[in-house]
Amino acid sequence: MPVFDNFHDYSVGLTGPICGGFDITPDDSNDLAQVTRAFMVSGAGDVAVVLKNGTTLDLAGLTAGVLYPFRVSKVLATGTTATGIKGLV
Repeated sequence: MPVFDNFHDYSVGLTGPICGGFDITPDDSNDLAQVTRAFMVSGAGDVAVVLKNGTTLDLAGLTAGVLYPFRVSKVLATGTTATGIKGLV
């Protein structure tokens, strides 16, 4: 039996709950399949990202299990030491 969703007809916005996610493999060349609303890491470390507006940013010392509300289009391999990166949409 399918799960009932009381909010199936509401549009998803940036202030609403996260509705999906995907694994991120850092890559210096390729963009993510979709821009994130946020991301998190399961292994602490640094994450080098390209934001939605094209700005490259090094995020140092991220903590595992914390939700980071960045609109990211790419996670770079160079400069990224964190592991278990999850994109949230």
